[in-house]
Amino acid sequence: MRPFDRKFGPRFLQTVPAQPGVYRFYDASGALLYVGKAADLRRRLAQYRTTRRIRKDGKPRALIRAASSVVWDVCLSEQEASRRELRLIQALRPRDNVDGAFSFLYPYVGLREAGVETYFCVTTTPPAFGPFTLHGAFRSRRVTRDAFFALRRLLGLVGHPVPRRRADRFVAARHSHVFGVRRLPPDWPALWGLYFRGASREAIERLALRLVEHAGARARRRQVQEDLDRIARFFDDEACPLARAIAATGHAGYPVLQRQRDRLFLQYRQVTNA
Repeated sequence: MRPFDRKFGPRFLQTVPAQPGVYRFYDASGALLYVGKAADLRRRLAQYRTTRRIRKDGKPRALIRAASSVVWDVCLSEQEASRRELRLIQALRPRDNVDGAFSFLYPYVGLREAGVETYFCVTTTPPAFGPFTLHGAFRSRRVTRDAFFALRRLLGLVGHPVPRRRADRFVAARHSHVFGVRRLPPDWPALWGLYFRGASREAIERLALRLVEHAGARARRRQVQEDLDRIARFFDDEACPLARAIAATGHAGYPVLQRQRDRLFLQYRQVTNA
């Protein structure tokens, strides 16, 4: 007998409606483990029943082992289910939900020009960086931070890094980072602003051309290429999707507030699927 059937009964799925809705798994103590949504509740929960002993099914198998009960609420549409799922995750922060549960950790990146010096920051605490022009909020901390530190390394090759003690004077919040570069081409800060906003790749292209001319960059060509790939991935996976969502929904206000980002993308999916 499958673990799902031993836990919930072999005829459990017959009681589940084939309708849109939200489902919740609880453990034996009544603690909420996970909230999910489905266009078809019966079909979605059936997928938990048929998990296999392979890596990609590891999380749902672990959830079934930990769960003692599952309940659901029927919704009028998949869009309504998505909105309800997000509200429950943000309000209850289930143990096994990561996406949407901790929107206060969604990062921003920012720019500040100070004479011949240009400063870049990454932070999850935007009020602490008022002098910076901030962009975001972005979803993936890993992708955003990887691109930020890759950019620090590459701009350090083509520009003149500001001493760390000078850059650190702008760090006013935990888990935030700042670096500065002197003597960048005059139009580069504006180009990097367009890059962070998901509007143009020109900054990446200009940086790549400058690196080709740099002997130190050519000597580190593998590391340089990996860093360029990190910067391009951020543009494709974070900056551009946010720009498209803002344009499609007519969202007012930028940067997007952390708590509004997931709702913005729900609205975006509704617009694009209409």
